[in-house]
Amino acid sequence: MKKTDIVIVGAGISGAVLAERYASIGKKVLVIEKRNHIAGNCYDFIDKNGILVSKYGAHLFHTNDKSVWRYVNRFSDWYPWEHKVKARVDEKLVPIPVNITTVNELFNLSIRNESEMQTWIDENRIAVEQPRNGEEAVLNRIGPILYEKMFKHYTKKQWDKYPDELDASVLERIPVRTNFDDRYFSDQYQALPKQGYTQLFKNMLEHPNIEVLLETDYFDVKEEYQNYEKLFYTGPIDRFFEFTGKISEKLEYRSIHFATETIDSEFYQENSVVNYPGRETPFTRIVEYKHFGNQKSEKTTIVKEYTTDIGEPYYPVPNPRNKEIYSQYKKEADQLTDIYFVGRLANYKYFNMDEAFKNALNLFDALQQDKDILKTAV
Repeated sequence: MKKTDIVIVGAGISGAVLAERYASIGKKVLVIEKRNHIAGNCYDFIDKNGILVSKYGAHLFHTNDKSVWRYVNRFSDWYPWEHKVKARVDEKLVPIPVNITTVNELFNLSIRNESEMQTWIDENRIAVEQPRNGEEAVLNRIGPILYEKMFKHYTKKQWDKYPDELDASVLERIPVRTNFDDRYFSDQYQALPKQGYTQLFKNMLEHPNIEVLLETDYFDVKEEYQNYEKLFYTGPIDRFFEFTGKISEKLEYRSIHFATETIDSEFYQENSVVNYPGRETPFTRIVEYKHFGNQKSEKTTIVKEYTTDIGEPYYPVPNPRNKEIYSQYKKEADQLTDIYFVGRLANYKYFNMDEAFKNALNLFDALQQDKDILKTAV
């Protein structure tokens, strides 16, 4: 049996943060990653067209948290990037989130200010004091016409569930603006790493106290690594317990199939991300990575995204059934000693990138604080 202080399963955001933090205080850290690369779903690389692309979909960093912003700046230089998304609706290209321009373009209106926009919303929305599901959440915010055009069928493609089959929280995350602001995010800090996310993670894990095992499934080698102080697991929580037989039901996850195409022209679309919310296309969006960072190439790379139930898990599916199943796994997890579940898949909760960083940093700080309290008590 091999000895190490800290075992971490997964080399994504949560795993890399915890590895870096524990290595910085002198702990020997082993990171076990089943893929052939670090950085988790943030992994990016230079493709055959000389363009920096993301293997698992575009990742846009944004935060209002100064501590997270300071932390990520320790490992990379960043350039400002205010992300904007367009949607192809009624053969028009309109901004998302819904704002004044969106409504004016789709309905041939001439709304001029926030007051007029709020009046339009109030006249079209269906007020629901406490939305019970995603459909009621959208109807409460922008009404049935935009719900049908922009959210209902996109949600079905994304989740294989209509909005009324999902928790209200899923669609309440989508902002609606009463002004002309066409930025997808409004956070104070919005940027992309100059050398890409993979280099950011390399810098985080480049410490003599950290060892990374790639192409290694933890469940194939776990008997070798039982001699540790703490283990952090960042994978799907139900997989951790599937060998125990205590809980039979599996949690639902959504995966994504990425269809990459090379286009023999300078650009394919006018924006980095174009969503396709209608039923006429099977994919949810097209990402053209050349737009990010003003990259130069004679050709361009586009990626069409198709969500599916098959493949690597990306998103938990929040609805009452899955919440109940997760609560059973959580109960089992809470009974374990020195084993911690962290991250989107292990916590069965959607985290933005900055939230994932913050969650891991907070866990490290809390465990260190508990340790200090115990020392003081002794």
